[in-house]
Amino acid sequence: MVPDFGGWATKANLKCSDGRTILPDAFKHMDGQQVPLVYMHGHKDIENVLGYAVLEHRDGEGVYCKAYFNETPGGKNAKLQVQHGDIKHLSIMANQLVEKVIAGGKSVIHGMIREVSLVLAGANPGAVIDFVRIAHSDDPDDYTELTDEAVIKTGTEIELSHAIDGVDDTKPDAKTTDSGEGPTLQQAYDNLDDDTKGLVTALVEAALEAGAQHSDGDPKDGEPKDGEPKDGEPTDDNPEGDLNHQEGTGAMTRNVFDQSATGTGSDKKTLTHAEFRDIAKKAVKAGSLKAILDETALEHGVENIEVLFPDAKAISATPEWNKRRTEWVASVLNGVDRRPYSRIKTLVADITQDEARAKGYITGSYKKEEWFSVTTRKTGPTTIYKKQKLDRDDMIDVTDFDIVAWLWGEIRLMIEEEIARAILFGDGRDVSDPDHIADPMAAASGDGIRSITNEHELYMTTVNVNLDDASSSYHELVESILRARRFYKGTGLPTFYTTEAVLTELLLLKDEANSNRRLYSSVEDLANALRVRSIIPVEAMESAESDLVGIIVNLSDYTVGTDRGGELTRFDDFDIDYNQYKYLMEARMSGALTKIKSAQVIRKTAAANVLVSPDKPTFVASTGVVTIPSKTGVIYQDASDSSVLTAGAQAALAAGESITVQAVPAAGYYFATNADDSWTFKRPAA
Repeated sequence: MVPDFGGWATKANLKCSDGRTILPDAFKHMDGQQVPLVYMHGHKDIENVLGYAVLEHRDGEGVYCKAYFNETPGGKNAKLQVQHGDIKHLSIMANQLVEKVIAGGKSVIHGMIREVSLVLAGANPGAVIDFVRIAHSDDPDDYTELTDEAVIKTGTEIELSHAIDGVDDTKPDAKTTDSGEGPTLQQAYDNLDDDTKGLVTALVEAALEAGAQHSDGDPKDGEPKDGEPKDGEPTDDNPEGDLNHQEGTGAMTRNVFDQSATGTGSDKKTLTHAEFRDIAKKAVKAGSLKAILDETALEHGVENIEVLFPDAKAISATPEWNKRRTEWVASVLNGVDRRPYSRIKTLVADITQDEARAKGYITGSYKKEEWFSVTTRKTGPTTIYKKQKLDRDDMIDVTDFDIVAWLWGEIRLMIEEEIARAILFGDGRDVSDPDHIADPMAAASGDGIRSITNEHELYMTTVNVNLDDASSSYHELVESILRARRFYKGTGLPTFYTTEAVLTELLLLKDEANSNRRLYSSVEDLANALRVRSIIPVEAMESAESDLVGIIVNLSDYTVGTDRGGELTRFDDFDIDYNQYKYLMEARMSGALTKIKSAQVIRKTAAANVLVSPDKPTFVASTGVVTIPSKTGVIYQDASDSSVLTAGAQAALAAGESITVQAVPAAGYYFATNADDSWTFKRPAA
């Protein structure tokens, strides 16, 4: 079969841009091998396989390849582009690369070509080896080279079939054994799995490094005399030679299995090259090189055979944190309103009462003054900190990564999560705990971060729902949220913060009347149904208050205040007495909702509780008489002192006097919300 084109897969003795040189025989053992022909090394997509290439080793020059396109659409298209001159360059992907320092420079002496690829641009000038690199520590310029896989480009242009010298019109057959008695060492090597090949390559490299230590020309013990073939060199019986030694640079001064550094007597424990060949043949049949090596080690008294196998390598540069999911933290901290002062003051004027309404005017009559109440609230700052320490000895001993940068990352991660928790539902620690982040609502003080779940009902509406009753379902949660939406007075569309468990139950809701079809196909569909901008799962909420289902809020209505110098700041110091470095990150800030009715907190009530709605008391403004209704499950109180008001007419209010009536559920009952449970009445002044 006439090849469609030919070209140099790799050129010998070219110094690559990274300083390495590809030696002439580095890929000699690949002569006659067939490898896939792909486009731009896209070997992960079968559509990128365009055909195959046959490798041809040329002494002193490198590896030439003859390529044959397949009949797939991709192959046909690539063939036309090559013939037209649109694609002119080749590249190879090789692994199991072995390099050695020769004459002060690094040289590639062995490797396996896995594919030949058509590429849009070759290297210029000479050759290029693109090693896979991984970032190390926190220094972006510090890299570790993984030399087991590389892309090698030569920059030479490909040749069409009519320009190829010495074209073989037939597709080369696969190699057969030399003597008919079994597979050659090359074939045995090719049949090994990647892990075993990596071990053999490591052994080859160790042997080559040991061989380079010879400085005289006299043969050592066990080496062939002048005129005799050396181990691994081609012979009449084995023209291919030993794969492990055909790149050889001299004999080994010490066998890698040798357990004695200086012994020369009968107690010296060694394995000969012939025995190692036998090991390789057994490994091919058994399918496990390690098992055969263990068996051989016992026979020859070799100890610590495990040192021949590579150590485990970490897949990441730094240890991975076993932590809660914290994606929600950024949503909270980026969403709040930030102010450059830490003392926050809010003023609220209640103009919802009838007395505050605009009034019609009758000519000649007296114009009444408007009446409304003004409420003020102040919130001061508190300090939040996270502290860590490191022994200097540990810092010196840890060399795999920058432990200080890693520790700073942990400190910032944890303090930001704690601030976000304090904003949404508090840190969960008891008020008496010295580590507790001050919550003015929980501690009845004025300084700290006011958690939304503990906010005053002027700023937050509580929505209650029974989800544990035998006849209840999460349909009731959706309905309760939608019915309570009329009380939301926050900015724009809010966000629903909840747990993964609640989100899952909502997504699993089905239309039982329509073949059990899922009601919400995605989180976005559910968010639209709940009239929220997005739904964000908060893992930390799972360990917060047991009855907390979720929080609906637009955090632009929550203000965080910080004076200059009180923002999140890092400090470090060295303790000479204890030989320790200490690290501190802290902030001094305040936080509170600053827009009334801007949040809704959804809570779960006890399964046995019964839903009840309070009735509004009646009021006669002219007489100042308030009448309390009789309602099962509802208790009416005077909000000023929480005293219980009995059903029926109350004592008349004096002129200009007012009263606020508060309704609370009796034991075993609950209200849908706390938004319709308070009423203020005032008798007009005389």
